Amino acid sequence: MQLALAFPWILLLLPLPLLVSRFAATSKSVRAALTVPAGAFAAAEAATHRGDRVGQALSLCAWSALVLALAGPRVSETTDIVPFSGREIILALDLSGSMVKEDFVLDGKPLSRLDAVKRVASGFVAARKGDRIALVVFGERPYVAQPPTFDVGSVARSIETAQIGISGRATAIADGLGLSVKRLEESNAATKVIVLLSDGVDTSGKVPATDVARLAARHGIRVHTIALGPDDLEHRPQSRDAVDAATLRAIAEIGKGTSFRVRTMTDLEAMAATLDRLEPSPMQRPPLRYWRPLWIWPAGVAFGLLISLALRRQG
Repeated sequence: MQLALAFPWILLLLPLPLLVSRFAATSKSVRAALTVPAGAFAAAEAATHRGDRVGQALSLCAWSALVLALAGPRVSETTDIVPFSGREIILALDLSGSMVKEDFVLDGKPLSRLDAVKRVASGFVAARKGDRIALVVFGERPYVAQPPTFDVGSVARSIETAQIGISGRATAIADGLGLSVKRLEESNAATKVIVLLSDGVDTSGKVPATDVARLAARHGIRVHTIALGPDDLEHRPQSRDAVDAATLRAIAEIGKGTSFRVRTMTDLEAMAATLDRLEPSPMQRPPLRYWRPLWIWPAGVAFGLLISLALRRQG
């Protein structure tokens, strides 16, 4: 906490009443019309002098409080409130049947692809306070599991409770990406981002996923892709659960994003950290600092003193 003045130079006005009274006293010429003995009216003059001193003190205090109010006293404070980033992110998550495959390892124990994604993705989303987040899941068909919201905790819970089979067991990558693009087209966010995660090959067969990525680019939507799984079509084209990493990479290139190849739990955690750097979270910003004005207090004191002075003179 720091106390400061917005306009400290205004304090130079503090001695103004003394200068004015001094100038008036030296320039004023008084000529006596009647000469009286030195001791006459001594008692009355003493009483008047004492009254003037109290009135002068009230006037000087009121002036000082008024000048202090004009100088703008204020105190600096910080808040933990996270400012809105103006960014909207849609996490498009593959829930096809191959996500049940247990080829990830955590603490020496096998872990399914979906459970591994849940652990990392829910933590990533929960740390995005200040961003508006949505969740689109897709298998044979896509649907919006969580509409755009600033309540990142609810999105994280939706990820943690996602189940394979609720949207079919195929892998409609283009449809999932298309639904995400459609939702972001309607958004007025300054920055629009899609994070697309899949572990398979597009089975939608209607529109190539790369064409959907071109549509996203035309609308200023950035697309990051995550190719999940140990095998890919480039190196093991005969593998039943191989991911089409080449198509996902092409989608990211067209969408002006980054493509991640994730084979292990370590890769998955590194991906989340890199994505955080690419799309900085508002939570990583320094605390918001602002000035709380205090001028109302000296202004109130000045007003009260002026009222007291006016009442005193009426009396």
